[in-house]
Amino acid sequence: MAVLTLLAMLLYMLVNVNFGNEKLFLYAMKIRTPKLIAMLIAAFAIGSASIVFQSIINNTIVTPCLLGMDALYTLIHTAVVFVAGAGSVLAANPNAAFAVDLVLMGMAATVIYSYLFKKTNHNVLYVLLIGTVLTSFFGSIQTTLTRVMDPNEYDSLLATLVASFNSINAEIILFALVVIAAVLFVLRKELALLDVLTLGKAQAINLGVDYDRCIRRLLLGVTLLIAVATAMVGPISFLGLIIANLSRQLLKTYRHSQLILGAVFFGMVILVGGQLIVEQVYSYVIPVSVFITVFGGIYFLYLLLTERRQA
Repeated sequence: MAVLTLLAMLLYMLVNVNFGNEKLFLYAMKIRTPKLIAMLIAAFAIGSASIVFQSIINNTIVTPCLLGMDALYTLIHTAVVFVAGAGSVLAANPNAAFAVDLVLMGMAATVIYSYLFKKTNHNVLYVLLIGTVLTSFFGSIQTTLTRVMDPNEYDSLLATLVASFNSINAEIILFALVVIAAVLFVLRKELALLDVLTLGKAQAINLGVDYDRCIRRLLLGVTLLIAVATAMVGPISFLGLIIANLSRQLLKTYRHSQLILGAVFFGMVILVGGQLIVEQVYSYVIPVSVFITVFGGIYFLYLLLTERRQA
């Protein structure tokens, strides 16, 4: 997988590059490098968050988007344009937009899910159900705002609601890396206990693990990682489902260190390879998120039918 990832990266950086002209070569590297780094960051955040989330829920056909992060992202962008206008600093400045997305999504995840986890007596399934309800709630508000919004502002808003790597702000990358590194550092002990947590609550407690605290902290870490990826490139709902299940099916191991690494590599290959096809074959007409959504939906149906046969 590492070799395939490296090959995809090399193809993306070097296909259709003019090596004979130094200025054109440097210009191509300047354009492609931030997009490549953004894709690698998004794949790392979504892949690791999806594996952890599936292990917490103990279900392989769920994704972190069920917590409502994608719907919250679209609601935040719609509300900013509706209140402040498409030409405001919060909407037009990529740095300000990323900061607003990350802060609001992080605060919502911390407040809502910490409170819900405590009120539901640490029942993860209740939190998942409430997250599904919140997804519908956020989506209904967003739809209402778009119906009364000025058509010109809605046209400018629509481009930000679809995941795309065509225009990445390089200044955001460092901020995203710092946030991801901080989340991994804070949750390093909980991540090391994932193999034990999947044995079940009773077994984990018997082995000396503070089960409820670990699950609560990991759930918050998942929402923050998804918030970073979504705020950087937009919502990619089915990517986590695809790469997490490919990792579980092909690696056939219960060690989360290998599963997470496999999901991350699968995500990098899919995003980088997909973006290469988008740029070189379809000439930027179709964003890579469209392909991921189409094939992700088909793969989801395949997983449902496969599990039903096994049951």
